[in-house]
Amino acid sequence: MADAIEWTNAGPDQIVWRYPDNRIKWGSQLIVMENQAAIFYRDGKALDTFLAGRHKLTTSSMPGLVGWLQKKVKGDVFEATCIFISRGQFQGKFGGRGQTSDLAPLMFHGNFWFKIKEPKIFTNEVVGNQNAFDTRKINDFLRSFMNERIIDEFAHYDLQAVFTQLDETSMKVNTKVRMNFERIGLELVDLKFEGIDTTEKYRERLFMLRTAGVSGSQLLGSETVRSAADSIGRSPGAGFGAGAALIGSMGGAMGGQGGASTPAGAKFCSNCGTELKGAKFCPNCGTKVG
Repeated sequence: MADAIEWTNAGPDQIVWRYPDNRIKWGSQLIVMENQAAIFYRDGKALDTFLAGRHKLTTSSMPGLVGWLQKKVKGDVFEATCIFISRGQFQGKFGGRGQTSDLAPLMFHGNFWFKIKEPKIFTNEVVGNQNAFDTRKINDFLRSFMNERIIDEFAHYDLQAVFTQLDETSMKVNTKVRMNFERIGLELVDLKFEGIDTTEKYRERLFMLRTAGVSGSQLLGSETVRSAADSIGRSPGAGFGAGAALIGSMGGAMGGQGGASTPAGAKFCSNCGTELKGAKFCPNCGTKVG
């Protein structure tokens, strides 16, 4: 048992670290660096929280733990898990496949930035509940957490709305994720979609929806499609690839000019929806191609 408990070699991408010894000596010094928090965790519950500074571990400085033990503290050693949390800003990736309200497939991926706002809530809701005592498990959980909320929100919109009202839908996705992050002790700093796409079949269907009932020449239809693609490209956080893919395939369907559509037989990552182009690992999220 060490007389000083501290996280001395924290890397810039490390979110959480568990002190390796559960047997802790009363009177030990707990040293918490700036932008860190230390939480004592026992029997599935986060108890006492310490912020930056040097703290002596006594029954008076740890009322939560002593109360949990019902004040039956004997000897100079107690058992608890000391978890260090970094309070810096981190970047995560998300990406997956979902469906719109009209059952159109939707592939998306992007990045998000977050901070741990409430270390005790985060320890209870994520670290303890998910048994995620290291950074890799935290990142895996948050990626899944993000994907589920984004899929749920996109399911409220039809395909046309997703692509032609991307500013509005992205804002609502952002709001929903932010509210859910607060529930688990996190602050969502920013969220950016790098790409949103559907399959070639549904791009053609979207083109038909956009032009159904509109009289006029192919030029009018072409301008309508180009306007939709431009709106995607202008949307904050929307990847240029989404607009390019949309205008390319739809323009081709009209016989107009545009980029190449997704080739027949193209394969996409099962985790984030990125086109693989023959790669053995996804270039976006690193998932191995099955």
